Amino acid sequence: MYSLLHFRKLVAERIEILQQQNPTHNTHPETKIVHSIQRKVKEQGAIITKADKGNTKVIQPTHQYETKLQDFLRNNDFRTKATDPTKTFLTKIMSTIKQSLILIAKVHKWKYTNMNPTAITNKGLIKLHKPDKPIRPVVNWRNATTYKLSKLFTER
Repeated sequence: MYSLLHFRKLVAERIEILQQQNPTHNTHPETKIVHSIQRKVKEQGAIITKADKGNTKVIQPTHQYETKLQDFLRNNDFRTKATDPTKTFLTKIMSTIKQSLILIAKVHKWKYTNMNPTAITNKGLIKLHKPDKPIRPVVNWRNATTYKLSKLFTER
């Protein structure tokens, strides 16, 4: 008897084979235009980002975007570390979860551990409505060590 996971794997493999056989399956004129714009922007050393308000995109030089992001981090007293503490933190989290007898059932402990964590990443949305066009930081926590655990404890 086959499980659902077995069929999912078969479907995923078949989709991958079809994509390899026909890499240009998306031939809409809009797609070609978007790819052309993206290529030209990259060649010119620019970046396309979202604006803070409204459904708009901003094209600006990559160095200018990175400078704004670095200025924001520096002006708000963020500190960087020379080494990535993610693996050490994961070890501590896993040992704490393993010792926990009340909060998380033994059979569910694996569900709340991110086995391939990465350090959090951030990007900035350009505030077009303000002078000097500062950024608003957006932090991606999904790959963080405690993301699943914090989600568990904040659910109601």
